[in-house]
Amino acid sequence: MSFGEQGHVYVPRLHFSKSSHSQLKYHLFQETKEQKLYKIATELLMTERAYVNRLKLLDEVFCGNLMEEALKGTFPVDVVKNIFSNISSINTFHSQFLLPDLEKRMGEWESTPRLGDILQKLTPFLKMYAEYIKNFDKAMDLLKQWTDRSPQFKAIIHEIQSQEACGCLTLQHHMLEPVQRVPRYEMLLKDYLKKLPQEDPDRRDAEKSLDIIAMAATHSNSAIRKSENLKKLLEIYEMLGEEEDIVNAANEFIKEGHILKLAARNTSAMERYLFLFNNMLLYCVPKFSLGGPKYTVRTRIGIDGMKVLGTTNEDYPHTFQVSGKERTLELQAFKETIEIFHQKNETFKLASKDVEEVSTAELGKRAPRWIRDNEVTMCMKCKEPFNALTRRRHHCRACGYVVCWKCSDNKVALEYDNNKMNKVCKDCYSILTGEEKAEGKKKGILEIEAAQFCGSSIMCGFLQHCEKNKPWGKVWCVIPEKEALVLYLYGAPQDVKAQSSIPLLGYSVEDSVRAADPPASFRLSQSKSVHSFAAESDELKQRWLRVIRVAVTGEVPERPQPSDATDSAHETSSDSA
Repeated sequence: MSFGEQGHVYVPRLHFSKSSHSQLKYHLFQETKEQKLYKIATELLMTERAYVNRLKLLDEVFCGNLMEEALKGTFPVDVVKNIFSNISSINTFHSQFLLPDLEKRMGEWESTPRLGDILQKLTPFLKMYAEYIKNFDKAMDLLKQWTDRSPQFKAIIHEIQSQEACGCLTLQHHMLEPVQRVPRYEMLLKDYLKKLPQEDPDRRDAEKSLDIIAMAATHSNSAIRKSENLKKLLEIYEMLGEEEDIVNAANEFIKEGHILKLAARNTSAMERYLFLFNNMLLYCVPKFSLGGPKYTVRTRIGIDGMKVLGTTNEDYPHTFQVSGKERTLELQAFKETIEIFHQKNETFKLASKDVEEVSTAELGKRAPRWIRDNEVTMCMKCKEPFNALTRRRHHCRACGYVVCWKCSDNKVALEYDNNKMNKVCKDCYSILTGEEKAEGKKKGILEIEAAQFCGSSIMCGFLQHCEKNKPWGKVWCVIPEKEALVLYLYGAPQDVKAQSSIPLLGYSVEDSVRAADPPASFRLSQSKSVHSFAAESDELKQRWLRVIRVAVTGEVPERPQPSDATDSAHETSSDSA
């Protein structure tokens, strides 16, 4: 290598044979694929570390400090338990199991570059998230109620929120993290599978994990939409100086923006700000602040009975009147707001005209003009609005429309792309194939045959089971070797689908017999969830307890002694017969 005039570097030309050039190109391609997979794995690890820090903050700091004060009698202990639900179990699983497994795997990535087997360990514990999400609305209500009712409760929360570890975010913001975590796993796993070669040994585990995680994420969509709205309500709450009572599940944010208020007595106009919700309009005055936009609410106008009329004003165009029970306002929209409004309303029409150039006869034979992402705000098929989490933008490769994932979950071969399989919208799929897309049902997390587990289980057999106030019933219980921290409940030993599953981690075990319970009974409890079991004998009960007491601590229990296993097998087999 040598330097020429003006600092240019001259590099000698290297000569490769055709075969060596192909090999070099192949290796570069392989390295690129490996680097992409490693990058995704690294992102999973980094986001998991950050997530565990948030869980520890919720469990050990917020919940821990509030529980310590509650034990002094300042406020009820049940209030703290009901607010934080099963966050302690979620924290234990991620901090003591999933995160250490990911860190260990990244340390040995060169020899074992795979993620699917680790993420499969997550799937049985998705039930913990279902309980947390189900309790979320009630937790938010309780949090608001006791922040207003108890000065000590409020002081503890505000003191923790002022710490650097909180990142200037409220407790409610941090409590949203578990709600949004499962869809994050789904997004990363989808990206991982796109980069993973078809023949890779990790593909089967990764695809199985994705199926189950995707189903859990779908069930979480409603909660995620609520959480997005709640996050926006919290932002507005802070912008209003934490003085307005707007953080409520019944309040749905719709729109916000600058506006001009026309004086009632003269021709002057003053800048104001509006927040529109499903049940009210907040008319606000901007106030000076160094920490972002802040506003003071002047009037709260209820939507019920409100009237909006266009008005004419010689000095100010685009004026309208908002008349409610509380107040009547004459307002003028900014020119930019008017232009954006017209643009958004015309977008769908303009986009449709452009795409009409691809006729039905040419569909799939000629590449379409893609509608730009920023040209539409909703799916051009189902008309549902896009968002960053649950309804993202996708392009139909046949017509160029921007559609959501539900409307683009189809693939056909397109002639213009050398008959390669491409994602298309449901309408193009019907036109190109001549048939409607059938909805396939994915296999659920409980759809595992009981017989598959019994041959390789730590413990299995019949027990009587009761949950809450339901009647007692006979169930076939299995703790499999490959999922040693999960108890599966079947109706019978040959059932192909479990009735339910219990992730044992974090449960409390009580073996005292209550007066109303059958003999040889014991209970598993966590938060509001209580499962009662009864064995046929005290001896069999003790065998189950020896296994379960180890599993609830997070350790893998050992299989019972051969004599125990044999006795248990005899008892259950005779029962089964």
